[in-house]
This record gives sequence, structure tokens and C-alpha cells, in this order.
Amino acid sequence: MTNKVIAFQGRPGAYSDLACRQAKPGWKTLPCKTFAEAIEAVHKGRASLAMLACENSLAGRVPDIHTLLPNSGLYIVGEHFQRVEHCLLGVPGARIENIKRVHTHPVAMGQICNLLNSHNFTPVVEFDTAGAAELVALWNKPEEAAVASELAAQLNGLEILQRNVEDAKHNTTRFYIASSSADRPEPSIPDVMTTVIFSVKNIPGALYKVLGGFATNGVNMTRLESYMTGGTFAATRFLMDVDGHPQEEALGKALAELDFFSEDAKILGVYKQSPFRRQMIGVSLEGQPSGCADAIAG
Repeated sequence: MTNKVIAFQGRPGAYSDLACRQAKPGWKTLPCKTFAEAIEAVHKGRASLAMLACENSLAGRVPDIHTLLPNSGLYIVGEHFQRVEHCLLGVPGARIENIKRVHTHPVAMGQICNLLNSHNFTPVVEFDTAGAAELVALWNKPEEAAVASELAAQLNGLEILQRNVEDAKHNTTRFYIASSSADRPEPSIPDVMTTVIFSVKNIPGALYKVLGGFATNGVNMTRLESYMTGGTFAATRFLMDVDGHPQEEALGKALAELDFFSEDAKILGVYKQSPFRRQMIGVSLEGQPSGCADAIAG
């Protein structure tokens, strides 16, 4: 690609920005206010790729992607897993014992309960993690701190007061890398994944019939998400990730059965799996952290 620019949703220094830099070293990153703007940047030629968060190991799926990606005209050409390593950031010279308030995104706030409780910090919700770092740098007050990435600290001239303040060490966000062209790998290449979206009729056994072909053909399914569409409770769409290439015999047969029993089936992407998936095999995830509603409300 001649235009080595990758768009993401968020402010400079956001975890999506960090994901772009790790997935595409040397590329320019383009911050966008929304996912829709990141997608538009690819359509308008301002970026070659878009880094779109789709799910998090703690927070679950990212709903906007289910709505935007199927109708975006973009194709999934890759995936990236980004460890979320929260850092407590302060202005130069600040000390943890002087911190009174911690600013960050609401999802991140729910992931740092131990930090909030152990220091009795007052949590203050901001629009995103990198934006919180920008505000703390702007205020330049030693009693204000942000929880964001190491990259956000570097870009905003803040000091890292404490690393890895997240409660769960397995906190990871998965991203789809999207392009205006499909760019499918060859069927002979190993570790390929296919992402499909489809609808089922509101009749008994519809989903069972749709998914039966994957079981009978031995196709492994790694993700299946359902959501309502069209403002009705009678139509359900599903987004599914499966191992394999559509031109392989097993997946080809499974997709043929899917197409017969479902409606509006569409392949969103065929792409090489991230090496991170192989690292996860056999690894037992830690338990999720205990609740911290009192700390957040305070």
C-alpha cells in the first residue's frame, strides 16, 4: 500500500492508537472521533486501513461495530490483539500520595477498582483514556491523575507513577483491521479465519439448522454474537468467526448450508489469524475482578 496511514477511533495515545503502531510499525496513525469517521477515512482515501475494536476480554463486544461494519463496504483483512496495560499518570514531579482524583474512561474506571479502593482516590469519568491524559497535562496540577496507556504519557509529557494498575492482567482488546479491498489469503495458507454475518428466521430450530453444517463438517467456531436489527424483536442477526478458508472443502460445505437456511449471509472477511491466538491455547485466564460500584460512585 502506498498510503501508509491507518485510522482509529480515539485520541492520540489511545489503546487503539497503540494497536495501530504495533500492528503496522512505521505507519502514520489517524485519530478519528467515531468508528464511522475511521471507516469514512478509508473510503475517502485518507487512510488505507482502519483499526476497529470489536471485543474486549472483560467488557465484551463493541456494539457499534455490529451495526457499522456490515454496511460499511469495508472488508476485514486482519485481526490484532492488544493487551490493555493501564498506567497511573501524573504531571512531572507528582507523587502518588498527593493524588486526589483519577480521570479515565468509564470502562477503564471499572477495571482499576483495587487502585481506587487502596488509595481512596475520587474517580472522575472522562470521554476516553487518552483524553483524560490530555486534560491532566493541561491542568498541570499534582493532585490530578489519569489512567491511560504508556503511549498517552509519552505524547502528553506525563510521568508514569505506577504501571499495570488494572485489576485483571488478562485484559485484552481484539481489533478487526479493515480495508476497502478484500485481500484474501490463499487457501493453502494455514491459520486462516473467516468472519460471516447472517440473519435467521424467527421459527423453531432456525439457528440449529444454520449451525448444523459447521458441526457436521468439523469446522471450529471461535465466536458467535447475536443482536437485534430493524427495531423489531422478531429478527436476529449473528456475527460469527470460524476457522478456515471458504475455498477449503469443509468450510465451503458449511457455508453452503448456512446460505440455504439463513438470510442475508455475507462474508465480511477472510484473513490470517493473529499469532496471539496460538499463545492463548492452554492458557487459563484469571478470574474477573470483584465489583467496585462504591468506588466508582464515589
